[in-house]
Amino acid sequence: MAKASMDYELAALKLFSAQLRGAKQEPHVNALCLFGIRFQRAWLQGVLVSASDQGRFLLDDGSDVVELTVPPLLAQSQWKAGQYVMVVGPYTPSKSGDEFPSVLAQKMVDLSSHPDRESMWYLEVIEAHKLFYLNNLT
Repeated sequence: MAKASMDYELAALKLFSAQLRGAKQEPHVNALCLFGIRFQRAWLQGVLVSASDQGRFLLDDGSDVVELTVPPLLAQSQWKAGQYVMVVGPYTPSKSGDEFPSVLAQKMVDLSSHPDRESMWYLEVIEAHKLFYLNNLT
């Protein structure tokens, strides 16, 4: 997705990482489409499986891996492999099927101290899928 202004009226879709691979760029619009819904930002939760000092991380939610780019302001926190985190930010599809999809973290929260958050996340994504995404497909 080209760098352009963010449309905050578009929802940040609650998704499993594997679902991002099905998103398609909308022609002539700075947005993607998934389940018939336009979006720019993805809302993901998962385990950081790698972290670097350069603000590059890999997030694994059990369905796929996403590369996170964390801007310097957010990178000041003590992010490390093994943390369970929530991330919201603009999604960029991979250029080839071999690369990881990418999310630029606008918000990142460490949820490691709440062990129930991971199991609740699966239910939240399923609920959003049933309530919002499936309704758009019919």
